[in-house]
Amino acid sequence: MRLSKLDQELDFQSQALKLRAFRQQLLASNVANADTPNYKAVDINFEQELQRIAGKTSGSLKLETTNKNHLQANAGNTLGAQVLYRTNTEANIDGNTVNLDVERAKLAENAFRYENIVRNISGDFRTLTTAIRG
Repeated sequence: MRLSKLDQELDFQSQALKLRAFRQQLLASNVANADTPNYKAVDINFEQELQRIAGKTSGSLKLETTNKNHLQANAGNTLGAQVLYRTNTEANIDGNTVNLDVERAKLAENAFRYENIVRNISGDFRTLTTAIRG
């Protein structure tokens, strides 16, 4: 019974880690396209996606597009996360909505939170190792 809980926890942490990595790719893409005319910055609502993943028991997640701002699925989006255009920033003269200061801050925060998940997973394994050794 306890091993089942550990397995579920590790699966959830693994999915959260994949979601953080996917978000990092999106944010890096925004930075890379900062000078691309008419490029629209994209992101995911991480908290919403994490809640969706928490409700998942098994199998793959299906992409749902319930809003006209949702992008179509791509190969890097294996979790079915809803990719949204960032609408809270004003477009530049060339139509680009990337704000490098915002993107850098989001990249740094996401990287920090990614490392935190890795530390949690490492801690779970240390605890398991200690319990096995007695």
